[in-house]
Amino acid sequence: MSDDIYDDDDGQDAAPMEMLASYFAAHDWPHEMVGEDEIVATAQGSWTTYELRAVWRADDGVIQLLAFPDIRVVEDKRAAAHEALALINEQLWLGHFELWSNSGTILFRHGMLLGADASLPLDMTETLIESAIDECERFYPVFQFVLWGGKSPAEALAASLIETRGEA
Repeated sequence: MSDDIYDDDDGQDAAPMEMLASYFAAHDWPHEMVGEDEIVATAQGSWTTYELRAVWRADDGVIQLLAFPDIRVVEDKRAAAHEALALINEQLWLGHFELWSNSGTILFRHGMLLGADASLPLDMTETLIESAIDECERFYPVFQFVLWGGKSPAEALAASLIETRGEA
């Protein structure tokens, strides 16, 4: 991707919300600012459309990205979903999945400490967004297997982590 698509002078650093808006625009992802410290975008994955929501906490120097893979867990599947989340989170280096108890929504959350200078470099922007989408894509089948396929969380995780080798 060319750096000249970003709004800042050198294409490498910008204020967090500006960099995220530029990144989303460069990918032609619909997005909108929700106040001055929050932006929402949608990105199409191979399994579903993801809502991406970034919140900038200037007082803490932290940008938080939430990725919603459009999965809702009904009450009688919540124990299995929590077990699946625990097994999945053991596999992650950045971020984590969680289940919001009030709505039954599954989401991926990752926070990044930017510090006092309040700039978000392009490479960190790419890592923040791409890692969230990649992990949602990687583990989406686990939730499908557990919630609708009747598999145990351990079976679902094992089935989703099988790597295909060669060509069919």
